[in-house]
Amino acid sequence: MDLSPRAVKIIQIGLLLALLASLYSVAQSYHAERALIRQNAVTLTPGCKAKLSAYGLQPGDVYISPYIQQKTGQQVVRQGYSAEDVRAIERGCNIIDDLQGQHAENNRLERWNSTRFVRGNQTSCDHCHQGIGDKQTPDAEPQIGSLSLGASWVMADMYDRFTGILLPYELRQMQCFINSSNGFKPNIADDLIGDVTAYSRFLSAALDLRIGNRYPEQGIDEVTASMTDKRGDDYVRGQSLYRDKCAQCHGRQGLGTVVDKQVLFPAVAGPDAFNLQSRNNFSFVSTILPGFICRNMPLGQEGTLEPQECRDIAFYISNLPRPAGDKQGPLAAAWQQVMMFVMPPLVAAVENFHANKP
Repeated sequence: MDLSPRAVKIIQIGLLLALLASLYSVAQSYHAERALIRQNAVTLTPGCKAKLSAYGLQPGDVYISPYIQQKTGQQVVRQGYSAEDVRAIERGCNIIDDLQGQHAENNRLERWNSTRFVRGNQTSCDHCHQGIGDKQTPDAEPQIGSLSLGASWVMADMYDRFTGILLPYELRQMQCFINSSNGFKPNIADDLIGDVTAYSRFLSAALDLRIGNRYPEQGIDEVTASMTDKRGDDYVRGQSLYRDKCAQCHGRQGLGTVVDKQVLFPAVAGPDAFNLQSRNNFSFVSTILPGFICRNMPLGQEGTLEPQECRDIAFYISNLPRPAGDKQGPLAAAWQQVMMFVMPPLVAAVENFHANKP
């Protein structure tokens, strides 16, 4: 039976309304699920359990930092945290320590499905923001140039010399996901961003950091060419230094070390590493990665490398194949994909040939 145009129109509107109602129902179910998660107790990673316990995090009307008390002998009383605040801080710590959810039974539920914002299987915030965002020296002093999250939070809106605009802390997090994680930009209202911000703010309180102040542990203490003997950054020297100082952790080809699906040391090259658009990439910004290496590497031997050595290592690492960034275009992306596929087995074959050569 032929339907009149009016009847067809009514059916179309009805189907559209049914579709919209279905989408609204799905969104409501996800919202209810996330609200329930926010009320549940948080299962902390071993690292977060130790750190938050040492900083005395618990619900209460006031908060007194054990770290400040031990350092100064004084009790600095601050506004306390509600049970909801504590859970947000705990979730934020877990995300920094375990972005991939290796310690979680369910990444989607326990880490807000954080892997939807990253490519690769190794990226975690703690690889750059070491010490779960709070790296300290053996005498419990903040490590200079260690990308401290607490010190970064108190900077509030910060001028970004790459984009030329003031970026709040939440937008600076987005840059990490896009470039350092070779991933995608979260929505600024996402629970993931909110919980990381809550944890970072707690660190600033635990360490007695003040809003608007610039601390040496914030960001990276960059290494410029003027800090060297100006011999030029050298790939061959960098390769030799990398294999002597770095390869035992990050692998001979920079592909990271994974044991029993646990990332012990992250990739600095290949599909799981930062992309060409990242500020870690020496060819994009030639001072940041050397600064990070000089201040934080090798683990346990921080500060033992000379500025030129750090620049050589960074120059070598950044010339290894890695994903293209958002601005490189399809040809560069395709070329990097080919190199990441071809180079590792080719280099391994050449090294095996020389190793077995009589």
